[in-house]
Amino acid sequence: MRDGLTDAMYGLGWAAVKRLPEPVAMALGRRVADIAWRRRGPGVRRLEANLARVVPDAGPERLRELSRAGMRSYLRYWMESFRLPAWSRDRIRSSFAVADIERVTDAVAEGRGVVLALPHMGNWDVAGAWLVTALDLPFATVAERLKPERLFDRFVAYREKLGMEVLPHTGSSLGTLARRLRSGGIVCLVADRDLSTSGIEVSFFGETARMPAGPALLAQQTGALLCPVSLWYDETRVIKGRVHPPIPVPDSGTRAEKTAAMTQAVADAFAAGIAEHPEDWHMLQRLWLSDLAGTAGAVAEPRAPRAKPPVQEAREAPEAREGT
Repeated sequence: MRDGLTDAMYGLGWAAVKRLPEPVAMALGRRVADIAWRRRGPGVRRLEANLARVVPDAGPERLRELSRAGMRSYLRYWMESFRLPAWSRDRIRSSFAVADIERVTDAVAEGRGVVLALPHMGNWDVAGAWLVTALDLPFATVAERLKPERLFDRFVAYREKLGMEVLPHTGSSLGTLARRLRSGGIVCLVADRDLSTSGIEVSFFGETARMPAGPALLAQQTGALLCPVSLWYDETRVIKGRVHPPIPVPDSGTRAEKTAAMTQAVADAFAAGIAEHPEDWHMLQRLWLSDLAGTAGAVAEPRAPRAKPPVQEAREAPEAREGT
């Protein structure tokens, strides 16, 4: 019953929001964001705690400003994503501008695969749709299985309609991703938060966090280029992005040592991008190990991953975006 209601609410969101005039939809997103921010639920408080690491010299007032901007950025993501299936190809082409994309296109032209590793920043869905639409570069990605199943199927169908190959977030998907890379394809992975508890420990804004090993392992196994990517918003309708320099595979060391070094380099690139645009980092969950262990002033964790309507999503911050 509850699963069916959740699915119906998301279906209503997709149907209703994409029919609204864009200024109305964006204003609605800001209003929902401000309501969630004022209620100061677990997700908002967690966002502020995370931003305190990113901007360590920020006082309480500055953190409140950042968290409000962060919630508006997060709801802008949702409003855009609800509306994206109705966008024309021209609109998609004009909605994203990325610096240093030649790092990707040159590698693909040479027949070399590319792993694009992204943090939870900006709007990954729009960037992915742009990659397929503007550059005719399809890619593979993974998605965490959501509950209810109908909602997961809706997310997969939505992203596949945009030209993405979506695989389940399981160990078996690595083999498929490796095959895509060996054939010169592109793999995009959101990689700033480990969901398996078997990731790589990294230093991230001065504290220990855990990030997935997959991007580094795939680059080593296939010879693909590994490039971190940053995404952010500004005052325009055009989302901005940057492809960071590729992460080299170390010349020496065991596979585990190489993977650790490469994952740390990815974390460093993420940190650089997030520090420049902290309000566009949509990390409303615990990330650092000290918080996961319940220390360092951790706030209550949101309930177990379960998709919710956007206003509740903003308040409780479930894992509805994982794998995107």
